[in-house]
Amino acid sequence: MNYDHYTDCSVTLAADLVNTLDAVDGEERLPDPQTVVTFLTEHDISAVGKATPDDLAALRALRPRLRAVFTATDLSEAARLVNTLIEEAGALPQLTAHDGEPLHLHFARPDAALAERVTTEVAMGLASVLRDDGLDRFRVCASGTCADVFVDTSRNRSRRFCDPETCGNRAHVAAHRARRRAAVRR
Repeated sequence: MNYDHYTDCSVTLAADLVNTLDAVDGEERLPDPQTVVTFLTEHDISAVGKATPDDLAALRALRPRLRAVFTATDLSEAARLVNTLIEEAGALPQLTAHDGEPLHLHFARPDAALAERVTTEVAMGLASVLRDDGLDRFRVCASGTCADVFVDTSRNRSRRFCDPETCGNRAHVAAHRARRRAAVRR
């Protein structure tokens, strides 16, 4: 993978935002505006400030649209979905340097609302991945008990689980136990 720091942060934010609503059990992981602030701060979004109930609603509404990109089976459809997000957010590329970081691109207008900034950020990150790698990097966890999305950054594009240490181990243990049960029945 040849992603720069900003693309990596953007696509990680996109996947993590989708995963704030558990697709299997419906658990809500963005319950209130303060959680939004914490979530975005942990993802290095600069100048988060306060989140409003409108920001919370907008980010929750963004999740299924991002999931649709991760689960798209057609590159043209994924590109259309991302382009719609970019257009709606009013992306305005500009070079900037802040917080001791080197010169880099920001895509949201400086006065953009929080949800608009996040939408622009994740859409541009997803656009970069689609441009460079197509759909091959967007995945849904292969575990039968998880539907989290992730970006496969492995060199050989072989990652199957959102978290190899949790979902991957669970799946491997379950498969091992199933093989043992089958062997005992013979």
